[in-house]
Amino acid sequence: MTLRRAQFETTADVVAPSLLNKVIVHGECSGRIIEVEAYEADDPASHSFRGITPRNAVMFGRAGHLYCYLSYGVHICANVVTGSEGDGSAVLIRAIEPLDGIDVMRQRRGGQVRLADGPGKVCQALGITLAHNGVDLFGDAAVSLVDDGMPPPNDPVVGPRIGITKAVDLPWRFRVPLGDP
Repeated sequence: MTLRRAQFETTADVVAPSLLNKVIVHGECSGRIIEVEAYEADDPASHSFRGITPRNAVMFGRAGHLYCYLSYGVHICANVVTGSEGDGSAVLIRAIEPLDGIDVMRQRRGGQVRLADGPGKVCQALGITLAHNGVDLFGDAAVSLVDDGMPPPNDPVVGPRIGITKAVDLPWRFRVPLGDP
C-alpha cells in the first residue's frame, strides 16, 4: 500500500502511533517501526522549541521529509517531519524490528545481537547518515516509508518519552505491545 504525504500533515502526536508497523527502507535493509516519540514546536524537549536554526530547519519544512541529527556528538537519529510547513514538528524513530538485510545490519552494528532497539542503533543498522537529512521519504530517495498492509496496533503502549530532561511527563512515546509484530 502506498503512504500519502497528507497522512503526515497533522500533529506529531497524531502521526506517531500511525507510524507503528510501517516499514522504513534504506537500500537492501528494512525494518518495521515498533517504537516512536512525538515532538512539537511548543514542546520544550523539541529541537524546534527555540525556533528555526540551520540544524533543525528540516523540521520546519514539508511533512514527509527525514530530519537527521547527531545526538551527543555520537549517534545519528532520524525523525519523520510532520505537520504543515513552518510547524517544527517531527516523530523520532526509536526502534525497528529488522526485516531485510539483517546480515548487513549486523555487520554495521559490529556483530551485536540487539540491532535496532534505540534511535542511534536504528540509523547505524539501516546505514542512515547525516547526508540523509532532508531526504523526501516520498521522492526517489534512498530512504523511504512503506505500508506493507500491517496496521498499527489498536492499543499501542503509551508512555513518557525517554532520554530527555524537559517535558518528560508528556505521554508521547508509542510502542508496539510485546508479542505484536
